[in-house]
Amino acid sequence: PVFETGGATVVLEESDLPFEEDILRNPYHVKSWTRYVLHKTNNKAQKQVINLIYERALKELPGSYKLWYNYLKLRRLQIKGKVIPDPEFEDVNNAFERSLVFMHKMPRIWLEYAQFLMDQCKVTRTRHTFDRALRSLAITQHDRIWPLYLKFVRRHDLPETGMRVYRRYLKLFPENAEEFVDYLKKINRLDEAALKMAEILNTEKFTSKHGKSHHQLWMELCELMCKNPDQVKGLKVEAIIRCGLERFHNEAGSLWCALAEYQTRSGHFEKARDVYEEAVNTVMTARDFGQVFDAFAQFEETMIEGKFEMNAELGEDDEDQVDLDIRLRRLEELMDRRPLLLNSVLLRQNPHNVHEWLKRVDLFKGKPREVINTFAEAVRTVDPKQATGKPHILWVNFAKFYEENKQLNEARSIFKLAVAVPLRHVDDLATVWCEYGEMELRHENYDQARLVMRESTAMPKERAAYHDQSALVQHRVFRSLKLWSMHADLEESLGTFHTTKAVYNRILDLGIASPQTVINFGLFLEENNYFEEAFKAYERGVALFKWPNVYDIWNTYLTKFIERYGGRKLERARDLFEQCFESCPDKFAKNLYLLYAKLEEQHGLARHAMAVYDRATKAVLPEERFEMFCIYIQRASDIFGVTHTREIHENAIEALPDDGARKMCLKYAELERKLGEIDRSRALFMHGSQLADPRAHSSFWKAWQDFEVAHGNEDTYRELLRIKRSVQAQYNTAVNFMSAQMLAASGEAGEAAPAADSMQDLEAKAKALADQARQEQAQPKSKLLFVRGDNGEQGEEAAREDNPDEIVLGEDDDDDEEETQQIPEVDITEKAVPTEVFGGLAKEMD
Repeated sequence: PVFETGGATVVLEESDLPFEEDILRNPYHVKSWTRYVLHKTNNKAQKQVINLIYERALKELPGSYKLWYNYLKLRRLQIKGKVIPDPEFEDVNNAFERSLVFMHKMPRIWLEYAQFLMDQCKVTRTRHTFDRALRSLAITQHDRIWPLYLKFVRRHDLPETGMRVYRRYLKLFPENAEEFVDYLKKINRLDEAALKMAEILNTEKFTSKHGKSHHQLWMELCELMCKNPDQVKGLKVEAIIRCGLERFHNEAGSLWCALAEYQTRSGHFEKARDVYEEAVNTVMTARDFGQVFDAFAQFEETMIEGKFEMNAELGEDDEDQVDLDIRLRRLEELMDRRPLLLNSVLLRQNPHNVHEWLKRVDLFKGKPREVINTFAEAVRTVDPKQATGKPHILWVNFAKFYEENKQLNEARSIFKLAVAVPLRHVDDLATVWCEYGEMELRHENYDQARLVMRESTAMPKERAAYHDQSALVQHRVFRSLKLWSMHADLEESLGTFHTTKAVYNRILDLGIASPQTVINFGLFLEENNYFEEAFKAYERGVALFKWPNVYDIWNTYLTKFIERYGGRKLERARDLFEQCFESCPDKFAKNLYLLYAKLEEQHGLARHAMAVYDRATKAVLPEERFEMFCIYIQRASDIFGVTHTREIHENAIEALPDDGARKMCLKYAELERKLGEIDRSRALFMHGSQLADPRAHSSFWKAWQDFEVAHGNEDTYRELLRIKRSVQAQYNTAVNFMSAQMLAASGEAGEAAPAADSMQDLEAKAKALADQARQEQAQPKSKLLFVRGDNGEQGEEAAREDNPDEIVLGEDDDDDEEETQQIPEVDITEKAVPTEVFGGLAKEMD
């Protein structure tokens, strides 16, 4: 069969007959038609043949989306690569139009058609197609059309059309208003963009899709308005920025700079300067001030540069020169005012900051009127309860300023006002009174100074405890020791004996005295030869204080009493010392006991002094006992002789800890050696050796060895070596036992958590030491080998192999080996015994 279509002849082949028969039997079956199209496509049939099959199929099934979609896709592929004016493009457009008659509810077809028209650059037809699509589709499907529609609008420079399209778009999707703003900025419709941003900011429920906060949107609007004042006409820029200043305090600096920039770009330079002045006088933080001040300075510099350039181009006359001088003067004044402006910012932050007020006074140095006004404003503004720093310093410095300018009456007036201020602490008010008195002293108004101090310490009508924070400081200042101390100093220097004594007695009656005050009172009375009165003052001081504060009073009291009476009132002195020792801590006992012993030595009995020294050795700190025993021994030796110190040495060895006992053994042994008691000295060395580890206390063993070399013989030296080995073995056993315990504990901990490599190494060493200790304990005593003198080199080598740590003794044997082995018969040669061995007995033998 042969068909003609579009001027072309189509011939059916034999392979087509089954498909033709199938579509004749099932003309409304989509799969039959798609199989037929697939067959022709695989056989690489002409495009007219395939198109004809699709046309026949769509004639039978005009509502099939699958057929229309595949057909339109095929038609677009067929014209791919051809130029746009080709008539086939219009044929495809007609095919899309025919499809939309039936597929007008299918958004995919509309999208394909619109994209195809966009590729052909048919602007108006594309816009109409988008509009038809939005009208045809349900509103729930518009979200599929709008992205392509907006892409089409942004592609072409059609500002009015684009704005209208975006307005329609925002009616459906108002949350995408930021896209419209970006588009308006792109097409340079800044006034419309500013209006839209203002509308966004006025919408409380608006949420930015770009994650911008309300504050960021506000700052963007301010930047847009300030940088484009000539284009943004629909908004009141200054009102908006000032509203932002009230809402966003943390961005005050940026907003002020933005407002000034808006006035500058608008050509209103004087208004810009006024804005900067207002800004530097209202900002609350140093960061904002720095930002505004830098912008202000840059603005003035820019104005000066612009004036220079204008004068260079147009020429310079007198008026221009005056204007330039004024601008330069403004810049200089601005830079000079910077410290003062910054100080004002800090005071606006915290008007109760005393340090900043004092800095402000320093800034006005050389300007008396400004200084006085600053002080007056400071004392009016600063609330003592909220002040940062010490507010009384303001009053004191205010009065000193008048004093420096020789206006004492005004200074007195300031002090009188200051002492009535409800300050926070009593010490602050006391300082003001003291400064008042010192000012009178500096100007030699001594009587006035005494009157001031009497007034400050006078008893108020309403009294309160010193630490009662609920009461006014004026009701508590009469208990201030600082005021009473100065009052006492003034009376002592300028007053009479009775007035000074009355002041000190008043201090003691109030119970506010310090130990130094009591001592000063006693010394004052002693200087005026009132010794018993001084001792009564010390007694009152002792009753006021407890240890350790009372130590200085006791020390001074006892020293002065001994200096005054010596041995004339010995029993009274003894009673005082016993009263002192009743509750004396160990820390302060040493000096007092020495003072007591010295009194007994000089004015009492020697045995009483020795009893005091004996008590002292038990009363002092443990670390001071050795030194105390040494003093005790020295004094006993001086008074009773050396032999009387033996009992003291023995008591010291028993009472002192190991370290002190070892040292005492050395001293005692040296004493016995000097007395010629060699055996007693050796016994002391033996006793002390149990407290001396040979590895840690080699000096002890060196002293014993030197002693044996000088006074001993072979047996005694051998005994020394035996004891040394025994003591060393004893300390080794103790160390190994402790290491074994540590190893066991670390082994249990290791099951719970593995130790580090360094700890494992230490454990291995400790285990090895523990094993070695167990082996040494397990060996019988007879197995300890000592080198005999007749064994020769072979014996020495065997000893080294059996016990490499053994000490070589040469030809000597130890006692254990002599007990277990048969002693060979040897020839004994007599030698003369040195006379040094016999000590003091040598003369008697002669």
